[in-house]
This record gives sequence, structure tokens and C-alpha cells, in this order.
Amino acid sequence: MSTRPLAVVILAAGKGTRMKSDKPKVMHEVAGKPMVNWVIDAAAKLNPDKIITVIGPQMPDLEQAVAPYDSVVQNDRNGTGGAVKCALSKLKGFDGDVLVLLGDCPLLSTKTLKALVKAKNKDMLTRLSVLGMEIANPTGYGRLILSADGSVIDIREEKDANAKEKLINIVNAGAFCIEGGKLEYWIKRIKNNNAQGELYLTDLPKIAASNGAVCALTLCSNPDEAMGCNTRNDLAHLEKTMQRQLRAKLMQSGVTLHDPDTVYVHYDTKVGIDTIVEPNVYFGPGVKIEKNVYIKANSYFEGCVVKQGATIGPFARLRPDTKVEKDARIGNFVEIKKSTIGARSKIGHLAYVGDCKMGEDVNFSAGAITVNYDGFQKHQTVIGKGVMVGSNVNLVAPVSIDNGAFIAAGSTITENVPADALSIARDAAEIRQGWAARYRKMKEAAKRKKMQKKKAS
Repeated sequence: MSTRPLAVVILAAGKGTRMKSDKPKVMHEVAGKPMVNWVIDAAAKLNPDKIITVIGPQMPDLEQAVAPYDSVVQNDRNGTGGAVKCALSKLKGFDGDVLVLLGDCPLLSTKTLKALVKAKNKDMLTRLSVLGMEIANPTGYGRLILSADGSVIDIREEKDANAKEKLINIVNAGAFCIEGGKLEYWIKRIKNNNAQGELYLTDLPKIAASNGAVCALTLCSNPDEAMGCNTRNDLAHLEKTMQRQLRAKLMQSGVTLHDPDTVYVHYDTKVGIDTIVEPNVYFGPGVKIEKNVYIKANSYFEGCVVKQGATIGPFARLRPDTKVEKDARIGNFVEIKKSTIGARSKIGHLAYVGDCKMGEDVNFSAGAITVNYDGFQKHQTVIGKGVMVGSNVNLVAPVSIDNGAFIAAGSTITENVPADALSIARDAAEIRQGWAARYRKMKEAAKRKKMQKKKAS
């Protein structure tokens, strides 16, 4: 790796017309993170002196997403060469290498970027390098025209390529490393005499060659890395590829995925060793799963922490600000939000727990819920250690159930329950002998009367 100063310019001004979206193309997410931020993260690991993102006009969300790094607006979307030209104002006096990347290539790795920078600095004659890839079907890509020694002497966009050039299967992957001292001079020599009438950054190898400079080629070992995005189909392909990579990292780190293709992972998902994940599990943003957790099928996680030894699911939903302590068990069709579930506590099935602080060794039975919303505000339920909450119980917050208390099934609790007490809050049963028979007789008589009336009419 060169010790020369390094600046990174990320091209992200495109509106993404084919995405049919109101937001900038590079703001579409892959594994929960905007594409442009994946590119920034890969580049930042090179420890560059500066990162500059070229954005389009009226893109405040994109400007905020790339902060605290600099951004510059490309008002005239006149091609990749025009985009880099906009960034020159941020590179005044910079004497180092300039890495130019596309903001819609989220799979680019830091390893590949290092290789591109290294290729640019292999000898005194090499003033720039380009990232290429060898693919079976080059349709849609710019073709790399190589000299006898393997250096790049030109890049021909497909719309400008002749029949022979279209047969070339070594193509432009869109990333360049350019000597900063030459960049402004070369950029200003780019002309728009092409089929698109745009300023192509891909003209640089030809311009550099005419100036006696060599353009080195770095081949991308995995073409997926250079995959860009123009359509929703492309976005789905990127998502699928990223998910495959993230799942592989989890398994390499000691996590068991029974059916990896059915598990969705967010970019910041953390899962500890010896955790087992059954099929059809979704990890949203901000999820941390400790070691030795068992996650059963069809469960959903978002913004939560699950401690060592817990069992979750199947069909469980853990919403933001939920913390499940060690060895707790969350079962079928249980939803938890903004709550702490104490160690070894059990919520077996068909329950809702929201805005609750639950102690250790609690049994929260089927059909029980915390009633946390009064129509205007949320209120908290506090449940102590060793509490038994019976089936179909409503705990109307704010309410506190002290250690060791029992709540009888079917109760609606609106007052605090002291330690070791039994609370029963339900009406006494009323049995009306013969009521059902009389009710059926009345209904049948009404039905006959209706039919008679219909016949008479």
C-alpha cells in the first residue's frame, strides 16, 4: 500500500430515473444501510485524508447521510467526468492519489480498493489505474482496450463501441485511482463528442496515454463486488448478494443457521457463538443476540438485546427497547415492546408485554397482556420476582405487582398487588337455568314468522 496522501471522490449525483423513486438512487438501502454509506465505509478503512461525495441539487437527505464528510453539488448532470470536475474545488493543492468510486456499488471491498491504489503506484510511469472485471456477458458495460503489455489505453462505452470491440469481455467496473497532480489537467481535456453528449471519466486512459502516462489494470477477483444499481431488480440482486455475505460471516463466527437463505440479516446484527437460528427469521436494525441463544422459526427482531441461554419463538416478535435476560423463554405468538424480561422468566404463548419491567422467574401465562396505553399516554407495568400471572389477565398500567404475588386467571388488575398476595378481579359467575333453551325457541319462532310473512306476500 502506498504511503502517498489519498483522497476519495464518490459519485452519487444520479437521480436513478429507472428506480422510479423520489429519493436519490444511492440512498436506497442494502441490508438496512444506504448504498453510498457502504461505499464510504469501505473507503474510510483506507484512512484517506478526505472523502468527498458528489451529490445532485436538492438532495438534503443524501448530504446528511454522507456527513461529516464533505459533499459538493453537481448542478449540471453532464456525466462522470463532469461529476469529478465538480469535486476539483475540494482538491485544490492536494498532492496525492485520488480514488474515484461510484456510490451505487455497495459490495466493493476495502481489499479491492487497496489493490487499485497499489496498482496505480507500481512504477514511475503509471499515473492512474482502473478497476476491471472479466465477465461472460459484457453487454451494457464499457470495454477495456488493452495494449500488448496489459495496460489500459482506452475505454469504449458500449454505445460508442464497434462490433469487434463489443466482443471484448474485460469491462470497466467504474473505479479509478488517479494521480492528483494530473487530475485537473486531464479532466479539463475531456470532450463530450460521444453518443450521450456527456463528459466521460472513461476518456482518462486515452488522454493519459497521449500524455505519456500508463494506466494500470486491476481485475476484480469477484465480479459481484463491482455490481451497480440502476433498477429495482438490480437492488434486489444486490440485497441477495449482501445477505449471502452477511450470513456467511455469521456462520464463520460460530452461529448455526439451519436454512441460511431464509434468514434476513441487518448490517449491524450481532449474534454470539453457539446461537442456533431456525428458518424464516428476520433481524432488523439494532439487534444483539448473545451466545447460546436458541431462536425458533418465523421470529422477528428489531432494536433488542437477547441474553445468553434464552429461547425465542417460534412466531415471536421482539420490538425496539426490549431486553430479554439470561435463560428466559419467549414462546409462540408473543410480542414484546420496550420491556425488560427477567432471567428465567417465561412468556409461553399468546401474550403482549409492552412498557414493562419484569423480574426474574415470572410466569406470564397465555392470553395475558400489559395494558400500557390509555389513549393518550403510555404507562409502565412493574412485575416483581417469582410472580405468577394467570391466563387472560389484563394488567392495566400504571400498576405494580410485588414479589411472589399470584394473579388469578381472567382478572383485570387496576391496583397494585402486594408481595405474596393473591389478586382476583373478576365478576362472580351467574347461571340462569334454561336460558339457552328459551333463547333458541324464541329465535326459531321469529324465523318461522318471517318465512310465513314472505310466503303471504
